[in-house]
Amino acid sequence: MLDQGPEHVAFRAMMRRFLARDVVPQLDRWERNRRIDRAFFVQAGSLGLLGLSVPEEYGGPGVDDFRYNAIVIEETNRVGAVALGLAFALQNDVVLPYLTGLARAEQKSRWLPRVVTGESLLAIAMTEPGAGSDLAGIRTSAVRDGEHYVVNGSKTFISNGQNADLFVVAVRTSPEPHHGLTLLAVEAGTPGFARGRNLDKIGLHAQDTSELSFRDARVPATHRLGLEGEGFFQLVHNLPQERLSLAVGAVAAAEGVLAGTLRYIRERTAFGQRIGDFQQTHTVIAELATELDAARAYVDDCVREHLAGELSAARAARVKWWTTELQFRVADRCLQLYGGYGYMREYPISRAFVDARAQTIYGGTTEILKELIARDLIG
Repeated sequence: MLDQGPEHVAFRAMMRRFLARDVVPQLDRWERNRRIDRAFFVQAGSLGLLGLSVPEEYGGPGVDDFRYNAIVIEETNRVGAVALGLAFALQNDVVLPYLTGLARAEQKSRWLPRVVTGESLLAIAMTEPGAGSDLAGIRTSAVRDGEHYVVNGSKTFISNGQNADLFVVAVRTSPEPHHGLTLLAVEAGTPGFARGRNLDKIGLHAQDTSELSFRDARVPATHRLGLEGEGFFQLVHNLPQERLSLAVGAVAAAEGVLAGTLRYIRERTAFGQRIGDFQQTHTVIAELATELDAARAYVDDCVREHLAGELSAARAARVKWWTTELQFRVADRCLQLYGGYGYMREYPISRAFVDARAQTIYGGTTEILKELIARDLIG
């Protein structure tokens, strides 16, 4: 665990009580409903779990300390609520920095107070049917028309797509690959903007994921975030925190899976002895526990760098691909120790397995991240 003061310890204890009381009993229902109740986020907001870095003048706690963000993600993912962990990460770590860092005062006054209370949920719309990790391939267009941008195009795989009220959308305002992107804040209900169905995924069922379409959607020019043409660089600037947040969640989720597996193999018997007494089980558990120790130290060191403003894009890419691949490997090998029961949906390990699979895809696929790392090393 990171170095923590008494305030962090108290915050973590509160988070654990909240999850045990108000989240774990809801997980199966959220999975069946394919989304998390909107009212839940208002409850989370009332406890100070949302908009942690929002300044007090806009109704937030004004706590710009990523350790609190990490505690929210760690504890949520550790109890197996990975879909909720992603929703928290989007609200606090991924989308919010675009509003706090780029929005003007009048924009902040309009949007941030409701983000803090959980009345307004956030999403970011980068991925398109023909452009995933390649930001320069974005084609959704925005043409200036007086006091509006007219937006046309589509986005896909948008997390929080059904629940979100405000979308940070990457659009193309000129043909130049990098200097041609701009960020717009698009409110739900904007004429010409529509969300499609809740996509049917193999995992992360409680996390609503949607396609978005823009058909001559008129977005006020006052909803532009930052300067026109600077969107690519704004996205790249914020990606390290997004990838660090995913790494934090990956390690915590894997730690939770291992802890649950240890409980299972101490109780389950086969051939007259506990599963935990077999030599092969010892090998698996020893290897996974050691890898997780190394990953925990790695992530905590990256968080320290981030707190000091020193986490590079390349190192964030490294820690993201390494820890998310480890999360899936832990879920895979632990499921094997459950035998046939691990394949049954009634056992949390089955959900952990399918939920872990997407971690190596969103936020930059493992393959793309390795390419970025290599380019950074070679030049």
